[in-house]
Amino acid sequence: MRADLRRTVDQVHVIDCSPEGHQPPVNSRVFQGVQQPVCIVLAARTAHHDPAIPARVRYHALPTGRREAKFDALAALTLDGPTWTDCPTDWRAPFLPAPSGGWATYPTLDALFDYNGSGVMPGRTWVIAPDKQSLSNRWNRLVAEKDAPKKAVLFHPHIRKGEAGDKHVDKLVTDGLAGHEHRSMNVAKDAGVAITPVRYGFRSFDRQWIIPDSRLLNQPNPSLWTTHSVRQVYLTALMAHSPTSGPAVTFTALIPDMHHYKGSFGGRAFPLWANPAATQPNIRPALLAWLAETYATPVTPEDLLAYIAAVAAHPAYTARFAPNLVQPGLLTANPALFAEAVALGREIIWLHTFGERFSDPAAARPAAPPRLLPGERPTIPEDAPIPSTPDAMPRTLRYDPAAQALHVGAGRIDRVPPETWAYQVSGKHVLTQWFSYRGQDRTRPIIGDRRPPSPLGAIQPAAWPAEYTTELLNVLNILGRLTNLEPAQAALLDQICAAPTLSPALGPPTPPARP
Repeated sequence: MRADLRRTVDQVHVIDCSPEGHQPPVNSRVFQGVQQPVCIVLAARTAHHDPAIPARVRYHALPTGRREAKFDALAALTLDGPTWTDCPTDWRAPFLPAPSGGWATYPTLDALFDYNGSGVMPGRTWVIAPDKQSLSNRWNRLVAEKDAPKKAVLFHPHIRKGEAGDKHVDKLVTDGLAGHEHRSMNVAKDAGVAITPVRYGFRSFDRQWIIPDSRLLNQPNPSLWTTHSVRQVYLTALMAHSPTSGPAVTFTALIPDMHHYKGSFGGRAFPLWANPAATQPNIRPALLAWLAETYATPVTPEDLLAYIAAVAAHPAYTARFAPNLVQPGLLTANPALFAEAVALGREIIWLHTFGERFSDPAAARPAAPPRLLPGERPTIPEDAPIPSTPDAMPRTLRYDPAAQALHVGAGRIDRVPPETWAYQVSGKHVLTQWFSYRGQDRTRPIIGDRRPPSPLGAIQPAAWPAEYTTELLNVLNILGRLTNLEPAQAALLDQICAAPTLSPALGPPTPPARP
């Protein structure tokens, strides 16, 4: 779309009305009921237009604060004023200011990986759940429905011009998903049990389950399923927007959702491997060899991914480079710093993947869910277990900072530090988001003219399952260990920024660059 506009017009002016980011304070919104960032875009074409020359794109951000000040700034703004900043001229570059300072010398993720793509876009919420049994129950309800119109409603197809679009109950889907059963019949005629659900990278630190049935998923991105394996790791990050807080990138061992990184604004998934045997890295062909020559030591695909994790997967990185984080990057030219980052980053990825990747018993990283030290681990006291009866299904998640206790309905988890409770990924509070898909009330507000979700989504456990408690303890241990590592990551980042770095062209090192 950006390339098309650059080709169609000569001038584009972008006015950012929401510099505060997603869900800004109500009094700062130019439209009070709109939580999404808002921009004004002006495009003009002259009589001398040449489609071979990309349009000049200029950017201006209104001041942060109350909407009245923004309206005053708009009234005083002129198209030839000094406050406009030029954006990059690349055809598909974001309509954001060009990088400045040291950031302009750092390679983007695109420069390191061969392939990146969208995560899975299911198109319907009922095919995903925090527990497997709910998915089986939802499918059984769907296939048991004998009334064709009602079955179509339960399936919940997209409606385009009055007709069912994308996937629907009568559609025949030719290809299945690699590694999973495929049925050549349409859903309307299928009376069998659900295709076996698999773990799914739903959100950062939120592992759920999905029915891996290509008939149910609008855009499953087959390439992700084709290259998946027990060694695959996916880096996820925003690409058209900048993260606002927390880690700039996250990792998962599971097929990722298109909104895996933070739950909105999409993003991209970067697989580590390009084939299921994990013998062909998804890294630019000459890059690893070039790095090995630069550092005078072999560099593996896992090393490079671990380096990225150590450098970018923590809040200090996001805070330091906030104005330029549309495409995270920063590659040191110092071999000792690279090695230190690799060692630290392997632990980061081990944590992000719940101990399923980069395990190493010799480095105290067992192939099991990570745990804090015994004296630091979150514990459930005997007098306050999380209730497992239908009448006590937790409705709320509440934190007591004085007692460092997390209250799950009538239950309680002790030894939860404030840093663990506050952990977020670009403004999304990890624990409250995680609970919102598991508490008694899982409804979501309907924004605009969006249709209500399928009634199948209301099929969920009547009581809090034990597996929810186990997974919550997993998440708390992981977030606790990650926050413990953040000072080391911040100190390492300072050293890397003070030393020579490698250029986007992966040529000779550039001098130390300050953001």
